[in-house]
Amino acid sequence: MNRTLLSLLATTLLAGCAVGPNYVKPDLALTPAFHTPVPAAVPGAPAASLDAWWTAFGDAELSRIVERAAAQNLDLEQARARLAQSRAAAHAAGAALLPVVDATGSAADVRQSLDGPIGEIGRHLPGFERDIDDYTLGLGASWEIDLFGGLRRQKEAARAGANASAADAAAVKVAVEADAADAYLQVRAFQARLAVARRQAEVERDLVALLDKRLGEGVSPERELRQAEALLEGVNATVPPLTRGLEAELNRLDVLMGVQPGTYRAELVADAAIPAPPAFTEAATPADLLRRRPDVIAAEQRLRAANARIGAAISDYYPKLSLSALVGVDSLATSTLFHGDAQQSQIGLGLRWRLFDFGRIDAEVAAAKGKDAEALAAYRASVLKAAEEVENAFTGLTQERLRAAALERQITALTTARRQAQDAYEGGVISLIEVRDADRELLTASDQLAQAHAGAARAAVASFRALGGGWSR
Repeated sequence: MNRTLLSLLATTLLAGCAVGPNYVKPDLALTPAFHTPVPAAVPGAPAASLDAWWTAFGDAELSRIVERAAAQNLDLEQARARLAQSRAAAHAAGAALLPVVDATGSAADVRQSLDGPIGEIGRHLPGFERDIDDYTLGLGASWEIDLFGGLRRQKEAARAGANASAADAAAVKVAVEADAADAYLQVRAFQARLAVARRQAEVERDLVALLDKRLGEGVSPERELRQAEALLEGVNATVPPLTRGLEAELNRLDVLMGVQPGTYRAELVADAAIPAPPAFTEAATPADLLRRRPDVIAAEQRLRAANARIGAAISDYYPKLSLSALVGVDSLATSTLFHGDAQQSQIGLGLRWRLFDFGRIDAEVAAAKGKDAEALAAYRASVLKAAEEVENAFTGLTQERLRAAALERQITALTTARRQAQDAYEGGVISLIEVRDADRELLTASDQLAQAHAGAARAAVASFRALGGGWSR
């Protein structure tokens, strides 16, 4: 028996293969470059590293908010807790390959029934003791021998699952940092647009006051005054939606930073300029997404886990062997507990084989292969979605920059027209209404320019997020 067990143990130690398919990374046909070119660097724009892209915006408040969100966000805290669970599961799957050793012990005061089988026989024997004490100590060990690699495949799947959870946590971190930056940029955009609305309201109020005075002097018709009042109320009507948007983004920022809305609001009361987007320092290609995007990495690790579970299911076609052993002592008295006669031992070989359950195993293997096919499709979809997000972000950044440039040229032209209108008014050629119209056009273009600057900065954030920036592998 011992020779058989040793031979089996040697065979097990020499066995290095496991049933089921080994994982092969899918070959995805990706183009060498994105359809949309990487946005060109603006002269003088600072270079951004993907690992800490927010610092290149040159805005200390933005950096503080992003870093605070990364440290305090509750979604990220949940992701870290899930990662700890996955790592514990992977550790448990690895431990299943090792022997299990248990220590046992007992002390019992037994009173034997005289009417039971033992008592009925023993009561007629000389020296029979009805009341006895029984003491045992021992070590028991068991070990499932992974002959066909089922446990190893389960360990491989659990480890891939832990890796997927780590990538998921990184994906949450990337999303939280990008969302915090986006909310901050929208706060600055709403503040800039509110400032434009306030300046426009001042222009309209001045016009209303002037026309009211001129109406009283009989040199201006009432119709002009009512038109000016209507324009003033139109400007006033733009303020509540802008204020509501500003308040919502401030609340969003606080929640992203893991605190009650209103906690950090005082830090952003003062208006500040919308930071300009930095330049991209790395040549981005679709292949980079496979190593940089944490959601793509997580999808591949889930595919690896699904592939390993096929082998774990196939291993049930084969017999499972286990070794068990027991070494200990058993005595009716503590004084003789460690004498040679009290020693007892046992060694055994167990066999478990689902020999008449192959139909169910067939179904389990088919289900595992279906899960693998699903995971493969999910992985391919994650790559395509990542490429789509990069293309859209690059397009958004390029087009918002073009829009901002056009608006800047428009504002230059409107500024000249406003000066010319003022000269014409002073020369008696045009009315004051036309001068105020020029003011309105200039302020409207200024509002659109603030939106374009914010749009470009937000598109840059979306680009860094789409490229997988914000973490290092």
